[in-house]
Amino acid sequence: MSESRIRETYDTVAAAYDAALRSELAAKPVDRALLDALLSLCPGIVADVGCGPGHVTRHLAARHRAVVGVDLSPSMVEIARAAAPSLSFEVGSMLDLPVADGAWSGIVAFYSIIHLTPAERVRAFAEFARVLEPGGWALVAFHVSADDQPPGSTQHTTSWFGSPVDLDSFYLDPAEVTADLGAAGFTVASSTMRAPLPDVEYPSHRCYLLAQSDARRL
Repeated sequence: MSESRIRETYDTVAAAYDAALRSELAAKPVDRALLDALLSLCPGIVADVGCGPGHVTRHLAARHRAVVGVDLSPSMVEIARAAAPSLSFEVGSMLDLPVADGAWSGIVAFYSIIHLTPAERVRAFAEFARVLEPGGWALVAFHVSADDQPPGSTQHTTSWFGSPVDLDSFYLDPAEVTADLGAAGFTVASSTMRAPLPDVEYPSHRCYLLAQSDARRL
């Protein structure tokens, strides 16, 4: 899917998305525990890639000394900066991250790979490996399935938060994502599956992969 379509969609819904999701982590103990586990493994900079309006970034920054956010949508980044002016947020693509090799210790990518084609996902994971220090960590979350949406299927959305959009979302097989991470030089250390939380979030089954980059990479 073209980045221009993704950017336009998230620019369109940015304010409504922020209003709906800004406090969602308070009701998600598994998500919080996994984020905190990642932080415990990362002594250096942790980046929230696909940070949206920054609610996950703020959770990380309250617990870790060095956190940054990157998102494709300028409107999302504007909201994130306004909510946390002391943090660093940049507009950027996960297919070409605006950072030097080995600059980050950890990456959080919560649902930010779900609009990528298989080839784009491979490219994104290669970028993750490039910008992480050897032995760095990534925590990747994605939708696996929902009603009438099995793993491997595509959902096309034309209306979201009351606005017209043109967006494809992919439901991903954890085995395929694990293989893609492996091809980029990651080893998956932990895989967590969970059911949706009623009245809290979109009703999908989700997967969280905690993966370490190759410590021997130069």
